[in-house]
Amino acid sequence: MYREKRSREFYILAIFFAVFVLFLYGPLSAILILSFQGPNGGLTFPLNGVSLRWFANLFETQAVGDFGGSFRRSAMLGIMVMAVTVVVSLLAGLAFRRKFIGATALFYLAVASLVVPSIIVSLGIGVLFNQLGLQPAWYSSAFGAHLTWTLPFGVLIMFAVFNRFSPAYEEAARDLGASSWQTFSNVVLPMIAPSLIGVGLFGFTLSYDEFARTLMTSGSFNTLPLEIYGMTTNVTTPVLYALGTVTTVFSFLVIAGTLGLIIHLNRRRLKS
Repeated sequence: MYREKRSREFYILAIFFAVFVLFLYGPLSAILILSFQGPNGGLTFPLNGVSLRWFANLFETQAVGDFGGSFRRSAMLGIMVMAVTVVVSLLAGLAFRRKFIGATALFYLAVASLVVPSIIVSLGIGVLFNQLGLQPAWYSSAFGAHLTWTLPFGVLIMFAVFNRFSPAYEEAARDLGASSWQTFSNVVLPMIAPSLIGVGLFGFTLSYDEFARTLMTSGSFNTLPLEIYGMTTNVTTPVLYALGTVTTVFSFLVIAGTLGLIIHLNRRRLKS
């Protein structure tokens, strides 16, 4: 009876997982396949031949869409957000290790933006800039809007890291005569470096893919998610799928590179 019950539960979970994977990777697979549509192919199946025509079209002058410019803006914005998220999250994690007045209120204030709808945050920042007579732009208002999304996640991750971090390592370093800076740079930082890289990856990917908080704050120039959304209304060729494939591959390469760096740091730390 137990084995029979366990078998039913196993198959139910297996079916659920299969449906989940289908919904997660099915659309992505369809876009990947359709991006190799033939020169005379359309936006739907079946394929009318196979070619790289639409990938080459990405590097040609377009009647609509600024692929290169929007990609550069998204990448630069992601790097800016990543850098600030890592630094501020690290400093917040170090600060909250020591109890201070108002720490609880400050913590809830920091994570409050996670429960506010993204479009409301975007609208509020856009209206604020207009009221102040400032022109919204991807490097100013959108930058701030993205930080309201990435910083809470970064802070929560660093809280979890430092909650598991034993102060015995720091005490041992001080007993050996290390200064506070030496303790941090030679003991604490190497141990939490993989987590900081993870925070940086989190910040970059959240910013790179963000749509709602960019919608009202990007100004006159679109980031890549906004550019892709705009193309869905006026592009009638598989070049849209080719762009989606390229950006997806880029995202996976960033993730793979980051994971490789984390594995390398962990192995280096174990050897030392």
